[in-house]
Amino acid sequence: MGDGRRCGRTSRPPCIARSGAHAVTRRLRIAGVDEAGRGPLAGPVAVAAVILHPRRPIDGLDDSKKLTEKRREALYPLIVERALAWRVEFVEVDEIDRINIFQATMVGMARAVQALAPAAERVIVDGNRVPRDLPCPARAIVGGDATEQAIMAASVLAKVARDRAMVALHQTYPDYGFDRHKGYSAPLHLAALLAHGPCPQHRRSFAPVARALPDHIADPVTSDLFAEPLPA
Repeated sequence: MGDGRRCGRTSRPPCIARSGAHAVTRRLRIAGVDEAGRGPLAGPVAVAAVILHPRRPIDGLDDSKKLTEKRREALYPLIVERALAWRVEFVEVDEIDRINIFQATMVGMARAVQALAPAAERVIVDGNRVPRDLPCPARAIVGGDATEQAIMAASVLAKVARDRAMVALHQTYPDYGFDRHKGYSAPLHLAALLAHGPCPQHRRSFAPVARALPDHIADPVTSDLFAEPLPA
């Protein structure tokens, strides 16, 4: 796309990229990176990269999983306004099914970091793996979304952006309750999947979805590994 956004082929929130106007000198620009939506049976995985501005602090940051939906929604515009740079990338279902959810997440992380302006000089990633093709040195931090402010901010952006995308998908596919469970394997979702079969936004590389396909034949590559229940 001409404006540099990568929103995939479904409708997404229109403003998902921003570059800070204030340059920071003599200080490394460190991007925090996190994802939302590896485990659901449907919808994209969202990845965010955030470089926080050292002179524009954001109170109340935390791992998005520890925050209420109301608090995440309140933090989202603060992060967007005060960050030096931020980016949210969606990796869509067709790409997830083609290369698997782990590789899709790594690809999304690389795209998000590459799109930051000003560019990151260091990257910290929540988890135990860093993606390839990053433009600068990177380090994985297990539990980084609970200890690193930049990763906390990224976790909030990714979670809010993805939740909004799933609410939008509910308008197109109202039979599945995407607005309630956001694509996770909640009982309501599993029941709808069995009743209606998969829609185009279901991840056919995930075993519960594959089993709901007509004339399903077991695929040894398809696994329940990333099929997660609705987060608490």
